[in-house]
Parts: sequence; C-alpha cells; structure tokens
Amino acid sequence: MASTEHQNGDAVSHPHKKLKPTNFITDAEIQSEFSHHDPAVARLNNGAFGCCPASVLAVQRDWQLKNLRQPDQFYFNHLKSGLLRSRTIIKDLVNAHHVDEISLVDNASTATAIVLQQAAWAFHDGTFQKGDVVLMLHYAYGAVKKAIEAYVVRAGGSVVVVPLRFPVTSNDEIVREFRKAIEKGKSRGNRIRLAVIDHVTSMPSVVIPVKELVTLCREEGVEQVFVDAAHAIGCTRVDMQEIGADFYTSNLHKWFFCPPSVAFLYARASPKSRDLHHPVVSHEYGNGLAVESSWTGNRDYSAQLVVPAVMDFVKRFEGGIEGIRKRNHDVVVEMGKMLVEAWGTHLGTPPDMSASMVMVGLPPCLGIMSDSHALKLRTRLRDEFGVEVPIYFAGGEEDATVTAYARISRQVYNKLEDYLKFKDAINQLVTDGFTCALLSD
Repeated sequence: MASTEHQNGDAVSHPHKKLKPTNFITDAEIQSEFSHHDPAVARLNNGAFGCCPASVLAVQRDWQLKNLRQPDQFYFNHLKSGLLRSRTIIKDLVNAHHVDEISLVDNASTATAIVLQQAAWAFHDGTFQKGDVVLMLHYAYGAVKKAIEAYVVRAGGSVVVVPLRFPVTSNDEIVREFRKAIEKGKSRGNRIRLAVIDHVTSMPSVVIPVKELVTLCREEGVEQVFVDAAHAIGCTRVDMQEIGADFYTSNLHKWFFCPPSVAFLYARASPKSRDLHHPVVSHEYGNGLAVESSWTGNRDYSAQLVVPAVMDFVKRFEGGIEGIRKRNHDVVVEMGKMLVEAWGTHLGTPPDMSASMVMVGLPPCLGIMSDSHALKLRTRLRDEFGVEVPIYFAGGEEDATVTAYARISRQVYNKLEDYLKFKDAINQLVTDGFTCALLSD
C-alpha cells in the first residue's frame, strides 16, 4: 500500500500504488474502485449524485480520523493548509487568476445563495431599484428558481425568464431567445442587474453557449453574470478567462469524483466581489469569502480536503480529467444513438450540445403525458427492472411525436450492459402493452 504526502507533510494511505504514466488504470481496477455501488442497478444517473472511488473515500476517512483523533491539532495545523491546496488545484483547473477567487462551499445551491444574497442586500440598501431585473433561463434548476424567488423577488426585484423549447437544435436558438429576453428586461426602463445562466442544464440536459451569452450581456449592459454550472467541471470545458463571468459555481461531487458534498465558487476579483459573504456567519466574517467559507463552524470538512486525492485518481486515466470527459461524451452519445434507433425516436439535442449526459426520446406508446407519469415510470424502472434513470416530460405539444426523454449519464464505471438493460426494460414495457394511463395515483 503506497502513501503520498499532503501539503502539510502528513502521509495518507492510498489503496493503489502510484502508477507510471503509461500504465493506465484497467477495467478491473475501475470496477474495484466502484465496487461499493449496488451491482443489481444499472446506474445511469451519475448527473444527480455523482460518484466517488474507493481510493478517494479512503483518503476522506483518513482526514475524518485525523480530525477526530486530535481536533485542535487538526484545526490549527492542518485544516487551512489542506483547504488551500484544494483551492489551488481548482484555481489551476479552471484557469482563475488568483486562488483568492476560489472558495469551497457545500454545493452549488450554497454558492447561489451567496451571489443572490448580495443582490438582495443591494435592493434593501437602495443600490438596486425596485423592479430592477434578474434574468434566468426557463431551463434553470428548480432550486435556483426558488432561490431567486427567496432573495430577489422578496427584496423587490423582478424576474425575466428566457423561454426555451425542447428539443433544441442549435445554439442560435438559445442566443436569439436570450437577446429577446434582454430587450424585454430593459423595455420598462429598469436595469438588468444580474443574469443567471446555466452551463449544463439539469433537466433537460443541454450545454448552453455561455461564452456567447456572457459576451451578449456585456454588450447590452447587464451588470453582472452568474453561471450556475452545477454539472460542469469534469463534464464539459471550464475556463474562467474564456467564459468571462463574474461568478461561476460547479459541484465537485457530480463529475469530479469528490464525495458529497463540495463545490467551488469563483468570484472574479473586483470591488463588488469583496462584498460577498457566506450565509453562515462565523469567526472569519469580513476576511473575504474564501476565508469565510473555510470555517463555518465545527463540521466535517473532509470532502473539501480530498481534491488532491481526486487528482491522483484521474491521472490514472489517459488524458486525465479531460480525457475522461471526452470519452464520457463520445460513449454517451453512442449509447443514446443506439437507444433511439432501437425505439424509433430521436435525441433531444445535437451531440455537440451534450456533455456527459444525453436526452433520449422514449417511445410515444408509453403514453407519458405529465410530470407525474414521468416520475412513476422512473420509479417502476427502478423497482421492477433495476434501472436508475431520470425521465423528463417535455410537454404535450401538438407537433411533438415524443413527449418524454430519459437523461442518460456516462461515467467511467458504466458498462455497455447498463444501457442494454435499460433498452430491454423499455422494450419489455412496450411488448407488454404498458402505458402510463395504467398507473394509479
């Protein structure tokens, strides 16, 4: 059993020896790393909760025991240096200018609260005027919509939603609708104070052209841009200088192999970013968001401390995290095409608008005509067939032959058999004459 040195000089055990760059991880080793997954389930929903390999879980446990063994020594000698090392790795991965622009928080929802809390204060102190606008996509994550309601609407702001149809066929559609929404937001003489833009939307899953939308915001005088990229790191290309947003957040436990839960929040250095604060106020209040976030009280910080171990894990794959990302995309598109060909349907987006998740049209004969139907079908697939996959009801538009889509994910632990199991489950339901109308409330 090998060991590596943390920045603080402490050796932490790893269950795998450090490999030469040419000796990449084997299929058997990958399955061993994820042997804690339920073998009876075709796990096609990595996008929801992510995954964490055994080698990283072992390092997390070492950090937890270090804290429990001698909490004072852990706090005074190890915690801050360990968090700084994690933040520095993320800073380099996402091409931020300075490590102080990177804060570690629990999840993207916490990051959203930090950004929207600043907007709420601006309404309360008169910096923003009643009726000033926050822009968001129709596809925005449900929790983000609720946060905008809680922080912005209650403070006197108004919301303009960018309407987006699904399926979507091109980035031009998104840019066109976004431009119209900006015009609508400015039409009553109010200022658009903040645009909230997804990078990879959740349901339906679409890669949004964030660089183009941020550029459009700058041209049209939108004051600040926050990119909610909960799925992004490890799933699509992430570069802070290229994207150019004021704020950007991504979970590290979805596609970056950290245990739940941890995310980073990038806040571009500016006078306004100095007024961002963690919503849980503790002793570090006023010392900058990155420092405030490093101590919000006595709690388990281990998920934030294992980023170096995650880097050790991904380096065992050809191309590192970028190689993993590209292979996941290629395979999930291939699997999506295989499924829609079997069912006579279509994908919800072109391949270049997908990342490590693809929206797969389900057979119309299943009769999915509501969100309730979609949820009940998902439950049946889980309970009866051992398939875990989210279902999206796209709406019963008159010209829609496909009313619902499955969002399939691909991560390194997935095998061809997972997707064949899903295909066979749907085929069995079709053969049996199943329709969602048969499901009881």
